[in-house]
Amino acid sequence: MSRIWVETSGESQALAFAEVGAAAEALGGRPVGPVGGSGTLYEVELPRPAADQLASRLALAHRCLVEPVLSSEGILVPAEAGTSAVFRPLGRPTGGGIDEAVLAAGRRWKAGGGTVDLTHPDRRFWKVAGEGDAAVWMEELAPVDRRSVAGRRLSKLPFRRPVGLDPRLARATANLARPRSGARLVDPFVGTGALLAEAALLGARVVGIDRDPTMVQGALRNFAHLGLVAEAMVVGDAGTVDGPELAGPFDAVLSDLPYGRSAGTGGEDAVGVIRRVLPRWAERVRPGGRVVVVTPGGEDPLEPPWRRRLSVPVRVHRSLTREFRVYERDV
Repeated sequence: MSRIWVETSGESQALAFAEVGAAAEALGGRPVGPVGGSGTLYEVELPRPAADQLASRLALAHRCLVEPVLSSEGILVPAEAGTSAVFRPLGRPTGGGIDEAVLAAGRRWKAGGGTVDLTHPDRRFWKVAGEGDAAVWMEELAPVDRRSVAGRRLSKLPFRRPVGLDPRLARATANLARPRSGARLVDPFVGTGALLAEAALLGARVVGIDRDPTMVQGALRNFAHLGLVAEAMVVGDAGTVDGPELAGPFDAVLSDLPYGRSAGTGGEDAVGVIRRVLPRWAERVRPGGRVVVVTPGGEDPLEPPWRRRLSVPVRVHRSLTREFRVYERDV
């Protein structure tokens, strides 16, 4: 197993830490926990072949880091002459010009035969703690492609009604379901398809349901725009609709639940809809699977043996706060 440290983005910190831990589990590893005193670092252990995949799964993070190989004197030196590098203090990706530890590391690197390249270096090193000769350095394993995630925001998609979850939050929510490649997920309130799209981008097979045919057609348009294909998109009341394409088992239920506008619930009380629909699909989740929902709060929509394992409130739009919840079934 390899030790990996993730620099989270500092936004929605509790959700970011939960995303990293769940993503590590999906890749066959395990979460270790936040690094004390760092504020934004979270440590995980991963099988070495999977370590390179972690950054590509994450949204609420900047980069994945590993312990660098040091010289016998405990300093950073190039293994080969001419290797370029950049040195920065963590949290200041464009700073470091007045940090003596950063400047000293650059001087030692050049003295060892390397070069310093601030824009396109072969290697990137980050000072995570300490000063001077006591500085602690980590090497960047891979950056998180935040620009690609932002490119999936609702304003960039062909179907935008009525609103959609920010793609960073949608990706983090999909990661909470811990989907491995080929896992099967269902969303009984598919809406614009934002959550299922992120799950599909993680390699999951996805099934969506919505009582509104406009929403189903819109979700399919968004999937096509992103180059994705759903296993099934079904029009119908998720409390009663059925068919061979909806048969279980599923590895997880993943849904942004309706929260009170009658246009989205056919005039039925939103709480009543959720309590009528969600347990039906939770029953089809295989042992060890999860129910992951975004909800306005309130009482738990699932009863024992389902237990709430995580609840993180996040402001998603102006004064609108939603809870990101994870439920697991007691063994």
